[in-house]
Amino acid sequence: MAGILDSVNQRTQLVGQNRLELLLFKLAGRQRYGINVFKVREVIQCPPLTAVPRRNKYVKGIAYIRGQAISVIDLSLATGGRAISDISNSFIVIAEYNRSVQGFLVNGVDRIININWENIMPPPQGATGKQSYLTAVTEIDNELIEILDVEKILEEISPSATTVTSPMDTQRIAKDLGDRIILIADDSAVARNQVKRALASLGVQMELVNNGREALKFLQQTAQECSHCVTEKIGLLISDIEMPEMDGYTLTAEVKSDPKLQQLHVILHTSLSGVFNQQMVKKVGADDFIAKFNPNELAESVQKWLQIV
Repeated sequence: MAGILDSVNQRTQLVGQNRLELLLFKLAGRQRYGINVFKVREVIQCPPLTAVPRRNKYVKGIAYIRGQAISVIDLSLATGGRAISDISNSFIVIAEYNRSVQGFLVNGVDRIININWENIMPPPQGATGKQSYLTAVTEIDNELIEILDVEKILEEISPSATTVTSPMDTQRIAKDLGDRIILIADDSAVARNQVKRALASLGVQMELVNNGREALKFLQQTAQECSHCVTEKIGLLISDIEMPEMDGYTLTAEVKSDPKLQQLHVILHTSLSGVFNQQMVKKVGADDFIAKFNPNELAESVQKWLQIV
């Protein structure tokens, strides 16, 4: 366990090379799950929890860690499984998603594995029940590892506002965009719908795809229909970073290295945060970086980059 805890903050170098590292853990059963190490602040033995009145049923309680009150979510219960009952022998994965810090109660922590995004696949189509909480799957040691859609879990516990309240010049946006579309790439259905609802008020036309590879294929096919470059038909690309098959950093690098795609403005819209991401944005040539989820900031970025040709 000490080796895992010591290495969590030292494992970010692979981001941007279409690779990532997963912290593997178990819930209330034998199945192993994964979470991106880059989102993990630390892993600790579960301390005593303080109950709070009228809390969401998935929130086990509040942990006071390093002077900060952190909500602890029973990840097994939140994904349709049975509750983790023995918290004294359990662990908390403290992670940062969507501008906030949460604690995820897990039954046990396994190890960290290094993997290529190409080996991480979308979940089975039509997944229901517990499987509907999957954002991706992969195989390690001949065993299926399930990667949870944490954004869906958090949305169910505390829904995000998707209404744009900042004053927007929708007529100018419509003029700048013309008959072009905005391409949105995100592996989380919840995140895609958040973006769709936020931008619908701007009157823009959107195309939604599930990952970076699908986005790149769509852009390349569209570029074949253009006389000059893809910006004749697509006004902006808004992409998540963490996606199966091809991550957003790799997608951006591919776009910016292709003569028929490189003029396309790319907004990276992600639950990842931190200085390291700002460095990666510059490295791959993305035009903007926005942490999820603030509809005003997203709309303002769309308005800004549609005006810059």
